[in-house]
Amino acid sequence: MTTKAVRILVAKPGLDGHDRGAKTVVHALRDAGFEVIYTGLHKTPDEIVRIALEEDVDAVGLSVMTGAHVPLSVETRRKMREAGIGDKLLLVGGVIPERDVPALAAAGVDGVFPVASPYETIVAFIKEKLHV
Repeated sequence: MTTKAVRILVAKPGLDGHDRGAKTVVHALRDAGFEVIYTGLHKTPDEIVRIALEEDVDAVGLSVMTGAHVPLSVETRRKMREAGIGDKLLLVGGVIPERDVPALAAAGVDGVFPVASPYETIVAFIKEKLHV
């Protein structure tokens, strides 16, 4: 019996053009055995949710370096709920000040990973939340 591989969408929302960190996270997640879909740059929350639906993902990860992590996370979670995938993990990484973590949690973000979060921490969090 084969089990479905965990599928994770990594997205760069908004006008952020810095994707080196997102690409390294993609590689770390793939090395950990996850199937990872990377959207590329400048995606809207609507596009991210559409891709998440098309790819049947278990988690959506947003990489945000511009300071717009709270509104982008709020909008993405809202769109996920509207699309019927509000139960999927929503993760946010990038330049995230500690003071914004409560607002992200209140918006429905399941995990927050500031710059320099160890890859092992991200992988362990996903495995724990998805029971793999």
